[in-house]
Amino acid sequence: MPNDTQNDSFNVAGRNFTSRLLVGTGKYKDMQETREAIDASGAEIVTIAVRRSNIGQDQDQPNILTVLPPDEYTYLPNTAGCYDAKTAIRTCRLARELLDGHNLVKLEVLGDEKTLFPDVVQTLEAAEVLIKDGFDVMVYTNDDPIMARRLEELGCVAVMPLAAPIGSGLGVRNPLNIRTIVENAKVPILVDAGVGTASDAAVAMELGCDGVLMNTAIAAARNPVLMASAMNKAIQAGREAYLAGRMPAKRFASASSPVDGLFF
Repeated sequence: MPNDTQNDSFNVAGRNFTSRLLVGTGKYKDMQETREAIDASGAEIVTIAVRRSNIGQDQDQPNILTVLPPDEYTYLPNTAGCYDAKTAIRTCRLARELLDGHNLVKLEVLGDEKTLFPDVVQTLEAAEVLIKDGFDVMVYTNDDPIMARRLEELGCVAVMPLAAPIGSGLGVRNPLNIRTIVENAKVPILVDAGVGTASDAAVAMELGCDGVLMNTAIAAARNPVLMASAMNKAIQAGREAYLAGRMPAKRFASASSPVDGLFF
């Protein structure tokens, strides 16, 4: 087991990544802030909402690929805003065409506009089609260990349970379920949605998650660039704490120093 996180990588779809923080590219005030925040985060994987971002669909608008060049980042096109399997599948295929055959995608199929909870039935349907179509699917889902196992068995390369509703900033609301998912998984588990501040990210990593994906927690901060830096450090601290193994929680106090052998 490594003593630090410098050489501690995780593998997704045959590729190793050192940074366990994945970040979104939306909701920033401008492209410059987007770039500065992502630089501060240390992220290697950036997720792009295909239906909301220009990655070549509109030749007359700024293209985010010029701000975040493909030789510097691994793109994770996502299906944000999709409410059925058919639309999500079409969106992934569009992304692959625009990104010259890029197969790594984040699948999310939403079931409700108010809560943005996932529609797991539609998610399963879309995942099955995309995997058969050659995509490497990282999948957003609820914090249900049974559903996480089903998605892994289907062939998803990573499972991404929510910590709390998208954009809520409520933190990890059900740590026991997240821990159960992690303990039973053979693919990377990354918390996706609900992180609000650095301590939330650290908690997710202390539970044993392989990484955390976030957007609003950084972009909606008063100082997004500084928050991105904080998240970078929190991910590393949480990972090191997990590797170190925390002391057992105790109901009563315990002296820091032994009482045997006292001089007075």
